[in-house]
Amino acid sequence: MITGARVLVTGGAGRVAFPIARELAAQGNEVIGAARFSNPSDRGKLEAAAITPLVFEVGTDDEHSLPDVDYVFHAGAALNVPAAEWERQFEVNVQGTGRLLHRYKDATGFVLCSTGSQYAYQGRRPLREDDPPGVHLGPYSVSKTAAEQMVQFLSRHRGTPCTIIRIFSTYGREGGAPVDRIQRMLAGKEVVLHPDAPNNYNPIYEDDYVALGIRALEVADTPPVVTNFAGSETVSAEDYLAYAGELAGVTPNITYSDDAWWPLWADVTRMHEVLGECRVPWQEGFRKVLGYQPQT
Repeated sequence: MITGARVLVTGGAGRVAFPIARELAAQGNEVIGAARFSNPSDRGKLEAAAITPLVFEVGTDDEHSLPDVDYVFHAGAALNVPAAEWERQFEVNVQGTGRLLHRYKDATGFVLCSTGSQYAYQGRRPLREDDPPGVHLGPYSVSKTAAEQMVQFLSRHRGTPCTIIRIFSTYGREGGAPVDRIQRMLAGKEVVLHPDAPNNYNPIYEDDYVALGIRALEVADTPPVVTNFAGSETVSAEDYLAYAGELAGVTPNITYSDDAWWPLWADVTRMHEVLGECRVPWQEGFRKVLGYQPQT
């Protein structure tokens, strides 16, 4: 357990980063949550969790203005950027990552939050860390592949211990893709899935991604540790929607389209070796999200 350290968390108000920053603060660390704070209420959210908010925009602001820290959990990124502004996405996700790692070349551990969407589709099998890169979410996916290579180079060149986590299907109180699908179902809207059914995923609940995210800081090494970051169990979107629908008394309206994103199905063998296994079964995670408790 990391305790008594100074930790910088970029994207500190975000879905993945905030719960991790909150837990690090609860473990007795001084945590600095760097973000743009485009939502003014996020500042109070961080302060209530004993996280020090710091206005900082990756790729724009001077990283040398940031305080000295022991660890960096880098989740800040440009995600929903218009295609015409792809250069900005690369400036933030690639160059900004490089400048941040250069600033913290002496860190005890540096985690880059990458994405499972940087893989090329491999059909009906789980994605492994040695699978080739591809384009799932347009320039964002490509920028994350490039950011990984930036971290690989600087970690080897400077000797900075790093971990690269390729994130798949996080969900919990802060939301996430599985929650988005469930909310659409509860609103009576259709949920569009890829025709290569069943659409297998490895959703990872908040309690687990917090524990494994902190572990990623602890195992950082050079050359970087590279691992998928997902739930230990595979479940199809069709099955978890059916389960959530049964709990809520709603029948899912699922349609299939070639325009839908193909499923991001992770091989978690490497993750189990370097970070550990998840403890929250997927059914329990979805019950928590929906507010249902098991009958005793």
